[in-house]
Amino acid sequence: MSRSLVERRLQDLSSRLRELREELRVVDEQLAQLVEEADEARLRALVSETPLAEHDHREVQRHADTMARHRDSVQEEIDKLERSQDDLLDRLLAKPS
Repeated sequence: MSRSLVERRLQDLSSRLRELREELRVVDEQLAQLVEEADEARLRALVSETPLAEHDHREVQRHADTMARHRDSVQEEIDKLERSQDDLLDRLLAKPS
């Protein structure tokens, strides 16, 4: 792979990593909020012992679980791209100018 192609791919990876890191920041904030809401709904369900409160808790918990899975997938993508970036940097440094 030519040096210019490696550099171009590094630039593309860098841009994508910036986007994903920002997405991860937002997802982390949303997940924290959803976890807090799920905890509150769980407490309300325990105290009230009504089917409606239990349904609300399950619904909020399902949203929190979905967001946690999304967060994991974003983090996995970041990890994958960082490994690719490391490989490209190794190639770039191994090639003479």
